Amino acid sequence: MAMRVAFSPSIRSNPSQLPSPWANPSPNSLNRSLNWHSRQSRPHGSAASGQRGREFLAVRSSLDTAVPVVGQVTEVNKDTFWPLVEAAGDRVVVLDMYTQWCGPCKVMAPKFQELSEKHLDVVFVKLDCNQDNKTLAKELGIRVVPTFKILKEGKVVKEVTGAKYDDLVLAIDTVKSS
Repeated sequence: MAMRVAFSPSIRSNPSQLPSPWANPSPNSLNRSLNWHSRQSRPHGSAASGQRGREFLAVRSSLDTAVPVVGQVTEVNKDTFWPLVEAAGDRVVVLDMYTQWCGPCKVMAPKFQELSEKHLDVVFVKLDCNQDNKTLAKELGIRVVPTFKILKEGKVVKEVTGAKYDDLVLAIDTVKSS
């Protein structure tokens, strides 16, 4: 399973020093733990720590931080798409399914960004339909790129295929008003 990871500042410690939220992490407990732990940590094996042991590096996965963001376009993948849609709740989610080599996709990208800045009550995400995300693309029924899927409460309610900006704007406005 592929995962995007964000490394926190180096955290070195003895396992007995790890705060209890590491046993059952949530995004908030991880943030609190990272803050607590960075204040508590000492250089590995130093006289200040008085202890020698294994070295640990705290890592937070993008799966733990699926937070819908408005006002910008968020890149998703097969692992982060559904958690982000679920986290969006009753907000409308607009998905741009594209490929790197697609000319019409490149034309629509800046327009899609502008829409995200205009519709601050909508979550805009994009999915590169490459080999890594092929299973999700098939699950969502993609046939051509670009394809825009509009979701509400976790279900696809509208679809726009091709680089049809006016159709996309109309579809977003229709779903928002329903």
